[in-house]
Amino acid sequence: MLINLIRRYVIMAVAIPLAAAGARKLGQAVEARRGPNRATRLLTGGADTLQRTFGRKPKRRRFSFGR
Repeated sequence: MLINLIRRYVIMAVAIPLAAAGARKLGQAVEARRGPNRATRLLTGGADTLQRTFGRKPKRRRFSFGR
C-alpha cells in the first residue's frame, strides 16, 4: 500500500512534468523546421493542459474580471 502511494507520487511529481516539457520541446522543434501546423498546436496545447492540471497552478487574483 505504501509502495503504491510512493509510485503515484513519483508519477505525479516527476513523470508528468517531464512529459509536458518533452511535448513542448518536440512541438517547438517541429514548428521551427516545418512551421506551425495542427500537430505542433496539439503538442503545445497538450503540454499547457498537463502543466495546468498537474503542475504549479497560476496565482489567482482576488478581483480578476479578465480571467
